[in-house]
Amino acid sequence: MTIVLDWLNLFVRWVHVIAAIMWIGDSFLFMWLDSHLTAPTKPREGAVVGELWMTHSGGFYEVIKRKSLAQGELPAQLYWFKWESYTTWLSGFALLCVVYYGGNAAFLVDPSVSSLTAGQAVALSLGLLPTAFLVYELLWATPLSKDNRAFGLVGFGLLSALGYALTHLYSGRGAFLQMGATMATVMAANVFFRIIPSQRHMLAATKAGTPVDTSYGLRAKGRSVHNHYLTLPVLFTMLSNHFPSTYGHAQAWLVLAVLFLFGASLKYAMNFRSKTHPVVLTSLVGSLGGFIFLTMPTREALPGLEAYAHARPVSFATVDAIVQSRCVSCHAAKPGTAMFSGPPQGIVLETKAQIGLHAERIYLRAVATKTMPLGNLTGITQAERDLLGAWVAQGAHVDAPGPVELPQAAAPSPPQPAADPQARADALFTTVCASCHGADGRAETDTAKALSPHPRAYVDAAWQKSVTDEHLAKVIVEGGAAVGKSALMPANPDLAREPLVVQALVQKVRSFAP
Repeated sequence: MTIVLDWLNLFVRWVHVIAAIMWIGDSFLFMWLDSHLTAPTKPREGAVVGELWMTHSGGFYEVIKRKSLAQGELPAQLYWFKWESYTTWLSGFALLCVVYYGGNAAFLVDPSVSSLTAGQAVALSLGLLPTAFLVYELLWATPLSKDNRAFGLVGFGLLSALGYALTHLYSGRGAFLQMGATMATVMAANVFFRIIPSQRHMLAATKAGTPVDTSYGLRAKGRSVHNHYLTLPVLFTMLSNHFPSTYGHAQAWLVLAVLFLFGASLKYAMNFRSKTHPVVLTSLVGSLGGFIFLTMPTREALPGLEAYAHARPVSFATVDAIVQSRCVSCHAAKPGTAMFSGPPQGIVLETKAQIGLHAERIYLRAVATKTMPLGNLTGITQAERDLLGAWVAQGAHVDAPGPVELPQAAAPSPPQPAADPQARADALFTTVCASCHGADGRAETDTAKALSPHPRAYVDAAWQKSVTDEHLAKVIVEGGAAVGKSALMPANPDLAREPLVVQALVQKVRSFAP
């Protein structure tokens, strides 16, 4: 089944990329045509507004633009540019469902960012798509529609605000992709609901022999121009998942805003070249400089490493326990998760030599940028990240001596009751515990199959009778090692401050008893 899903994923991605190339290429071509049209050089029939000669692949092409057609000018074959848009959006939405909504929304949800459950994250994502277009429609109903510069400034402010909100609700990677999907939805909806219907309305008038209202064409062109200037920002957000320095930045929303500004400014400069307005040139250079400044590596090869200079020695056994429980479900020769048929980017972390080889990458992704584990599916804690950072700062020696010493619970502060302990417990179980123990408590997940010893099956009646609630609470907070069990069951010391949530988690475990 996994190979079938891989084939389907590959096929849909191909369709998406090819359709997007065609759609964006059309947008680039027609904007270029409009900006290079010249007045007719000879008398022409009809409502001609410009002409253009081009040469390509050994031939010569004459382009004539009319703002409307007379009844006798209707061609036998009229080519529409719409399916590129529809196919791009439909294939993109399919990928969004498979990659970001599937797998318990692992790429969207990050418990270290917010307490959104998988269901809430998906519902919010789906709701944002039509909502964004409705807001855009409301802006068109205002005087802003008559001034592209004012519309652009307001749009930039709204997109930046949305980016700020999303980076505080979703994982960094999920927030960037959601921004891209939201803008792409506005673009595709423009084509489907406004641009194509306007053109159909004008053609219907022509066929009926009634006066053609060319204002429909002007409004359609306005929408098309907006789509055009969104193309590069959408492309940047869609490609960002390959560059953790963008979505993994501490101020990821600001990186997004700079990308928006740079993309729109670059597109303007591409269109007008030497005629580009000085303000746009300043925006282009300034946003590029800002992006470089925000994402450039520090002078250190490993940023922030000095913070671990005086940390206590960390044994490789401790590092290995963290990597095996937090990373190997994906980074194995045969990943234990259905999300991957092979190790991501070919990186395997199963052996001592492999962990040592990739020590710096582990630091950059798990410690410096915190972009791994994906969506923090495996629930790595800040204390565990700090142990990895200290080990790398100490030389990343794979022979560092000592036993497994995973973080233990700190002395609890006065209880801080959660607003809804049960909801918080359910969210934690879904995003952290279920990856190993299963949503049904049977511990039959792909991740569970990859771990040794095998995670506990909560449906085991004999085990349920053998442990007390206090024992379960201790394991949840202090980890398996605290009760003489496997260190692969990590500690969750932050929960020491949330006793009601711990109690709710214990009852969640008890609910699986047959």
